[in-house]
Amino acid sequence: MKNPLTQHLADTFNRRSFLTKAGLGFGSLALGSLLPGRIYSDPGERALVAPPIAPRAKRVVYLFQSGGPSQFETFDYKPFLEKMHGKDLPESVRKGQRLTGMSAQQSSLPLVSSPYAFAQHGKSGAWVSELMPHTAKVADDLCFVKSMFTEQINHDPALTFFQTGNQLAGRPSIGSWISYGLGSDNDNLPSFIVMVSKDAPQDQPLYARLWGNGFLPSKHQGVQFRSGTDPVLFLSNPEGYSTADRRYMLDALKDLNTAQEELYGDPEIANRISQYEMAFRMQTSVPEVNDLSDEPEWVFDLYGQEARNPGTFAANCLMARRLIERNVKFVQLYHQGWDQHGNLPTAITKQCKATDQPSAALVQDLKQRGLLDDTLVVWGGEFGRTNYSQGKLTKTDYGRDHHPRCFTVWMAGGGIQPGLTYGETDEFGYNIVRNPVHVHDFQATLLYLLGIDHEKLTYEFQGRRFRLTDVAGTVVKDLLA
Repeated sequence: MKNPLTQHLADTFNRRSFLTKAGLGFGSLALGSLLPGRIYSDPGERALVAPPIAPRAKRVVYLFQSGGPSQFETFDYKPFLEKMHGKDLPESVRKGQRLTGMSAQQSSLPLVSSPYAFAQHGKSGAWVSELMPHTAKVADDLCFVKSMFTEQINHDPALTFFQTGNQLAGRPSIGSWISYGLGSDNDNLPSFIVMVSKDAPQDQPLYARLWGNGFLPSKHQGVQFRSGTDPVLFLSNPEGYSTADRRYMLDALKDLNTAQEELYGDPEIANRISQYEMAFRMQTSVPEVNDLSDEPEWVFDLYGQEARNPGTFAANCLMARRLIERNVKFVQLYHQGWDQHGNLPTAITKQCKATDQPSAALVQDLKQRGLLDDTLVVWGGEFGRTNYSQGKLTKTDYGRDHHPRCFTVWMAGGGIQPGLTYGETDEFGYNIVRNPVHVHDFQATLLYLLGIDHEKLTYEFQGRRFRLTDVAGTVVKDLLA
């Protein structure tokens, strides 16, 4: 027996509305035939089906180090600062560049050298700090980009800029663009999954809009996996409620939504139906991927024992590998705590201890499983730190302010040239002197590795065609293998 509301909605259709909607449908099919390499995967949505560029990567794991890791204590070795330690930053180096409100209040900007030893590693001779011994072991698999820069000097706009291509909130995130452009290779898991470390200092807030879909269809938003027995909120059935009950409810809800969609033609209704069905399939797939009982002991030795503790950065790195094995397109890990304006030596030591081994382990694990060649791994934050100390400089303590002019990220796998150090900063580590890479260049290159032309992946919203890289961005071909 039909649901009365469904029948009522169906009865509201007449011959005129049917012919109107049918005409629009035939027009859409005709237009679709004129758009090579694209299809209508859902009502009102165009998606790429055959990337115009041969893809080098199929998946991405983005290890976002929120807060701005100091390049001086990790990867950008500046021995000249040892000679200049304690002296004021020369105006000839600063060149009147903008400071944060915190640094602008200081009467002087005393340069500070890193107290940590650096050494060259691997055949590539990459410089890595003693704080990153595990990363040093995989140096030949990494590509260090030491000439990243951004215009954003404060956390929220800088984070938003890296994740969405614009400093203002409301644009789709990288993972959402990739989900929209390439779709999914796994019908039982979302194409875009996010995890936030539970063991990191909460120095700067993270917002769900950083992995939001913006104006793209809602099914492309990132799905957050949390620690604990229920990694996705409200996924499990309530007590006394069976899978069959859930299926019956969803079928009835689908009938109602389908009738609404036919009546109003709102594409978001189709997205809602799709999300409900995905949630139902995830009731089986998520517990399976979340069950680490099939992982051998050597895996936990590789990632570190914190990998047994759900929600830690180590556990999230291991989970990222399991998701990549199941062909999830984009896995984003956020680890907070790098905003070290003071007490930097103590704070960064803890941060590196929490993230160094798992990050390197992920690269090693993917490589030994044959997954690194077509999986791009990215490590980095929203900006770097200053070469001068914020606040009082002592023998045992100092801090570093925000520095958008130059900082370091590393990438591995997925068509990136291994064992490469790209770009260079001056001897002060304050300005870029060779091969600058802007945030939009980074985003364009990431999309290129996935087989996407960043200028062609667009979405029309409020009368304008938007893209991740806005109106800028150049693929950095020198980074490609």
